[in-house]
Amino acid sequence: MNILVTGGAGFIGFHLCNALLDQGHAVIAVDNFLTGTQENVALLDKHANFKFLEHDINKPLDIEVDHIYNLACPASPIHYQKDPVQTTTTNVLGMINVLELAQKNKARILQASTSEIYGDPLESPQQEEYNGNVNTLGPRACYDEGKRCAETLCMDYKRQHGTDIKIVRIFNTYGPHIYEHDGRVISNFIVQALKQQDITIYGDGSQTRSFQYIDDLIRGMIAMMQKDEFAGPVNLGNPHEVSILELAQLIIKLTGSKSHMTYEALPEDDPKKRYPDIALAHKKLEWKPRVALTDGLKKTIDYFKARM
Repeated sequence: MNILVTGGAGFIGFHLCNALLDQGHAVIAVDNFLTGTQENVALLDKHANFKFLEHDINKPLDIEVDHIYNLACPASPIHYQKDPVQTTTTNVLGMINVLELAQKNKARILQASTSEIYGDPLESPQQEEYNGNVNTLGPRACYDEGKRCAETLCMDYKRQHGTDIKIVRIFNTYGPHIYEHDGRVISNFIVQALKQQDITIYGDGSQTRSFQYIDDLIRGMIAMMQKDEFAGPVNLGNPHEVSILELAQLIIKLTGSKSHMTYEALPEDDPKKRYPDIALAHKKLEWKPRVALTDGLKKTIDYFKARM
């Protein structure tokens, strides 16, 4: 099967391409290197069935594919807020371009949506039926509203054109090959701990998140793509809720660091609680995360130790 992965040089894209290649598929990765890396492409190039195309999905694509995984968009606030207009454009115009490609090829397409569509939720855990609490005018809206619009486009193409679409809502994900300077909390904390630097906590650390290991996410995405007659959306995340303060303490313990914690103001619209209800994923996909937070963190810490 010929499979296109947009954003294929990124953190999730790299792991997804690897998994699909291991299954024997021919994989074409597309990336404009806004956040993806040449290093990831070089590692994937070792596979005979891998091809790479440097391309911005804000411009149309014309290639023959059977499946499309659309991961093309910066996912970390420091990256998607750097050029918010580009972020919105990627989520809207880019989404249209890959949907048009899917329509032309009669290909199945999976949209990598996000837990950010729930905004700063007033309900926890978040179920797929929850419409969210998003500030449409805030600094995170380029990503939050962009992803919400991308979901709308997917459903409208399905209703209007019969496009075979899948939507997964990805919650915080971590693991090897996550970027050192990505601005995500786990990579920040691990790097600071290994360098014996103070660990920066925004707010008082009582805000909660859930963290899923990358292998669990990839397994869920592939299961969703293989599932007939179910478009989603479906949450893919670890329902184990942990506070940011607890996470920092755990990483300090696992690294044996002497780091202390410092506190700064909470960024605007930063969610206070974020963890998924995954009953639908379990029912439809027979999926649930397998990797415990401590085990996944150990693997990620080992990765950063090797790099540093």
